[in-house]
Amino acid sequence: MGAPLDPGAVKVYTVNGEASGSSSALPDWLTRKREAKGKGKRVVREHVEGTIELIQHFDFPEASNKVKTTRDGHHAIATGTYKPQIKVWDLDQLSLKFERHTDAENVDFVMLSDDWTKSIHLQNDRSIELHTQGGFHYRTRIPRFGRALAYHFPSCDALFAASGPEIYRLNLDQGRFLNPLLLQGEGGEDIAGVNVIDINPAHQLFGFGVEGNGTVEFWDPRSRSRVGILRLPRDRLMPMNSLAVPALPGVDDGTRPAPLSVTAISSRPDGLSYAIGTSTGHTLLYDIRSARHLAIKDQGYGLPVKNVSWIEGGSRMAGEGYVLSADKKVIKIWNRNSPEVNFTSITPANDINDVHHVPGSGLLLLANEGIRMTSFFIPQLGPAPKWCSFLENLTEEMEDQTTRTAYQDYKFIDRSELAKLGLDHLVGTPALKPYMHGYFVSLELYDAARVIANPYAYAEHRERMVQEKMEKMAETRIRSRKDAGVKVNKALAEKLKKEEERARKREERRAKRAQAQTDAMEVDEEASEEEAEVEAGKSEKPSLLSDPRFAAVFQDPEFEVDENTREFALLNPSAVAQRQNREPGRGRTKTAVEEEEEESDKSSSDPLSESDESEEDKSGSESEDSDDAGKLWQDDIRVRMAARASSRRQTKPPPRREPKVRLVPLQAQHETSGRGVDKNATFGQRRSHLGSKGKERASSANDPSIRHTADGGIEMTFIPKTTSSGNDYDDGPSDRKGKAKEPRRKGVETFGAGMERGGEEPEREMSEAERKGRTKRRQGMRSGSKNTFRRL
Repeated sequence: MGAPLDPGAVKVYTVNGEASGSSSALPDWLTRKREAKGKGKRVVREHVEGTIELIQHFDFPEASNKVKTTRDGHHAIATGTYKPQIKVWDLDQLSLKFERHTDAENVDFVMLSDDWTKSIHLQNDRSIELHTQGGFHYRTRIPRFGRALAYHFPSCDALFAASGPEIYRLNLDQGRFLNPLLLQGEGGEDIAGVNVIDINPAHQLFGFGVEGNGTVEFWDPRSRSRVGILRLPRDRLMPMNSLAVPALPGVDDGTRPAPLSVTAISSRPDGLSYAIGTSTGHTLLYDIRSARHLAIKDQGYGLPVKNVSWIEGGSRMAGEGYVLSADKKVIKIWNRNSPEVNFTSITPANDINDVHHVPGSGLLLLANEGIRMTSFFIPQLGPAPKWCSFLENLTEEMEDQTTRTAYQDYKFIDRSELAKLGLDHLVGTPALKPYMHGYFVSLELYDAARVIANPYAYAEHRERMVQEKMEKMAETRIRSRKDAGVKVNKALAEKLKKEEERARKREERRAKRAQAQTDAMEVDEEASEEEAEVEAGKSEKPSLLSDPRFAAVFQDPEFEVDENTREFALLNPSAVAQRQNREPGRGRTKTAVEEEEEESDKSSSDPLSESDESEEDKSGSESEDSDDAGKLWQDDIRVRMAARASSRRQTKPPPRREPKVRLVPLQAQHETSGRGVDKNATFGQRRSHLGSKGKERASSANDPSIRHTADGGIEMTFIPKTTSSGNDYDDGPSDRKGKAKEPRRKGVETFGAGMERGGEEPEREMSEAERKGRTKRRQGMRSGSKNTFRRL
């Protein structure tokens, strides 16, 4: 299958680390600082939103150098700093297996076994370390600083490229160094060093990328001699102005050519094809049978190529002959038959140190200069590995990571704002990108111009943020209920509230009276429903405070009432008089208690003459103004105030009215005849009824149970008890022969004063008064009003 013509159609999903193209990521030092503080909210939000952590703890404290997977595909090994360490991840568990620290930073390493147990490491202090499952095993050193490492499995030779023409060999079978391979270059020229070593998996041919002269030397491991040399096309790779560099003073007499180095080599498993990366950012494809390159690919940045590899995988992959080339900035995947078109291009957020393609899949592992290592999954390139097959089901959830706003780090401003910032002179320059009715400007330039135009912008922003925070905190406080909508005319609003409260109480009293009348008389259901509808309609009467049409009266200062004007005094003389009385130097006014007592005197002087209608009229008149609306313009406020002052100077008391109350005498008015005693009678009536029955009873003067006090009172003493004969209680013997005994009822116990307990009430017909209850005031009872007793 050929490569797609549109690179944007290939989806690249970030499954570890920062998304590709996210140039606005936080710096590593700030990330470490926030992690040390316990991961702030912003860090946690950026870490969670739009990211997937495929492998847990896939990071290093500072940066990562190399990353590889084992041949069995169950583990991933990476080296990084700082401190120098080795980490191994269990891919089946997607988690970190262990980490191991070293004395020096790693340059390159090779896995000697199919799993993670045996490995050899080249360190930057010229040391060679061998690690086993139990840990560090052995250390040795080489004469020069190493640059690359490779292992020849048939001979058990470890090859080390260094900063010199020698290729050091360490035989792990014999446990000793062998004679190094000496590279002499073309014509016996000096070689500054070897940057990379490649061993062809098909025929085991050694390939050495030389520093400075732009050649690749091929050596046969059997004869340990050079079998060929490949010269790169310098005129095609070097820029026109770099063909010659100035000579060093006192060292070179003339000019010398610019160096061209080979930085990456990768041989295809077919044994014929090679991919070679250069220090100029080019990747060349060669057939071992020809000295002419088949294809050339430019990375575009002019940076040395870090990695070159062939992507193989058979029918499951996108196709045969795909090449991956990466420098410090970008990763490009392209077809060898059409190198001018990219299959896809990935720009990570951090500089790349190493790229490893998981064989037979579309997963890429990156070692970079950031804390978190990066992993990319490309479904069009190949399937997900077996240990993370679920990635294919998560492509839709991760699709938002592949899209990036074209102007993510730019600010859109129109022409008016451009003129305010003083950037209108940049129109037509690359600093402003025209778009629709304005321009896109860099965020850095925009922030700098805004600070210059308004130096106090930050202070104002900070003050506004503090004020908003204080208001938000104030909302949570417990406070007294206030009407937030009333800003002006608070006195008027308070007066309206009092009137509404008074009207509500009047409606409640009226509803109670209506309920009492409904209980006393039989009313049909239709009338009650109509009354309920009327009451509901009254309760839903709109208020002046809640009416939106008059909202401006209590909010707009233009509608504030000036109480010091003459017009207000003419319209509200009572309010003006009360305010003047409260002023210092005025005479003492009545308190609320005195006004209530005076009102009570007026209402209790003739309680029987008042009616419900008069109460409603009186309560309604209280809420209204004392003046007639029609005569306000005919009255003079001075005349009214003078009349009120003269009424206060009058010392003649008001005429005293005698209360029309008939008091109940202490002695009973009449005696009741018969055995039964009225249950509604008072205690004195019952006592007099019992005292008048016996003719032979001693007089009250001689009765020891009755005692007369000095102030004219009478004290009586008696003991209630039950009688088996059913007679009424009596202090002395009495003759009951003339009267017939009532039959004793079963289960009934009688007491003194006509009281009994137990039994059932005999069925009798109730009168109309007993059925409905008392509907009139009691006659012959003393009134409990204090005003009545004052006037006695």
